[in-house]
Amino acid sequence: MIAAAFGQADARDPAHRRCRVVLADGDRHQIEPVEAEAARRKVTIHLIVDLIHVIEYLWKASWCFHAKDNPAAEDWGRAEHALALLHGRCAEATARIARQADDLGLTTERCGGVEEWVRYLANKEPYLGYAQALEQGWPIATGVVESACRHLIADHFNITGSRWSVEGAEALLLLRAVIINGDFEEYWLHHVEQEHLRTRQARHQDGYALTA
Repeated sequence: MIAAAFGQADARDPAHRRCRVVLADGDRHQIEPVEAEAARRKVTIHLIVDLIHVIEYLWKASWCFHAKDNPAAEDWGRAEHALALLHGRCAEATARIARQADDLGLTTERCGGVEEWVRYLANKEPYLGYAQALEQGWPIATGVVESACRHLIADHFNITGSRWSVEGAEALLLLRAVIINGDFEEYWLHHVEQEHLRTRQARHQDGYALTA
């Protein structure tokens, strides 16, 4: 799938002139193949870990300092640390949380979320360039993609009792994409024209075969 995605990007940008941004959820099984494919094709990419996945680890850390029903936990995570990430201060956010845990003398059981946060950010820091992404207008979360998948695929295909062949699902998926993008009328005219050309060509070929 990763190779196929790179192939589509190369088809649209064969000279590698356009900026390429890749979003991942932080799993090394995604990041490593993406980097390997980019190296194989000798193309520069900007790989960003989905901000929502990073925030999940921030919430785990927040529960170390607040009860789960305490509204202050959200303010603590959003105002004090999530904004630091968006401004490119990843190391600062990590250090502040670790220091706060030390100052409060949290037990080993209570500081598990903090340790996960520190470890996660240390491993993913090269892919947390949110400040540059926002400045350049790049996406920092996959919500748009996931929403498109739900609207394009799940709303129609995920029906109780339905069964699809790969060929049938692919054909219907392409048609739905054309309709959703507002290109159906143009596509249909092109389809009719191409079908006419194929039919005409087949008719002439049969004629030549009869007279040969």
